[in-house]
Amino acid sequence: MKVLSIQSAVAYGHVGNSAAVFPLQRIGVEVLPVYTVNFSNHTGYGAWRGPLISPADVAEVITGIEERGVLGEIDVVLSGYQGGEGIADVIIDAVARVKKANPDAVYACDPVMGNAKSGCFVAPAIPDLLRERVIPVADIITPNQFELGFLTGTDPGSIESTLESADLARARGPRTVLVTSVERPDREPDTIEMLVVDDDGAWIVQTPLIPMKANGSGDVTAALFTAHYRRTGDAADALARTASSVFDLLSNTFESGSRELLLVESQEAYAHPRLQFSVRQVR
Repeated sequence: MKVLSIQSAVAYGHVGNSAAVFPLQRIGVEVLPVYTVNFSNHTGYGAWRGPLISPADVAEVITGIEERGVLGEIDVVLSGYQGGEGIADVIIDAVARVKKANPDAVYACDPVMGNAKSGCFVAPAIPDLLRERVIPVADIITPNQFELGFLTGTDPGSIESTLESADLARARGPRTVLVTSVERPDREPDTIEMLVVDDDGAWIVQTPLIPMKANGSGDVTAALFTAHYRRTGDAADALARTASSVFDLLSNTFESGSRELLLVESQEAYAHPRLQFSVRQVR
């Protein structure tokens, strides 16, 4: 499997491609990383250095890959945080070019906008851009529960309302919706869930809630789920593997006291997930 991953990069720490690439490689996926920024560290520190890469330069890198004749070998285009408006056009164009070369390729979009605690933290134009232009060309999207509500103009909370919101999102184009950070009011205390919906049904998995903010964990989640799902077509299995790997990654990081993900130290969790959490079909 080959993945064209168009995301940010940092020298120190793990977000964007600096979070997604290694776990994908560890499960046997060839990754072609294309960077949208090249920062010293993620912006959560409040200070960073390094350049935003212009949309034209990002497009040039993709054109160079195309000139090597490998777009037909790409199985997945993956994108995450979009810092500026111009990068969306580059991603949409890249998806079209990859799918022309390989009609079986899929586009997985992590529509990063914010979360329930922080609200939206992207440029004001990004949510509408994602909703109106990017989501309709995606095959897989991986919003958190807050982002799902933003994309659909709803307020998902219960399993039923989250399913309804996921169906509204699927009606816009994507056939598969992975909802992360699902926090329904009637769940068990100190737990958190993920829910996936596709044409075959809907499944949910519950894990203990680890009390930490983990920059980059969503990028790992989107990457692993997409790769597992693309490989097998089994949403429940992809959900189980992803939940297991990400929980162990977060648990290792929390226990160490590190602010940055222990991405390399947790590599066995990607290669050999323990599958310690049961997945329940809800539709």
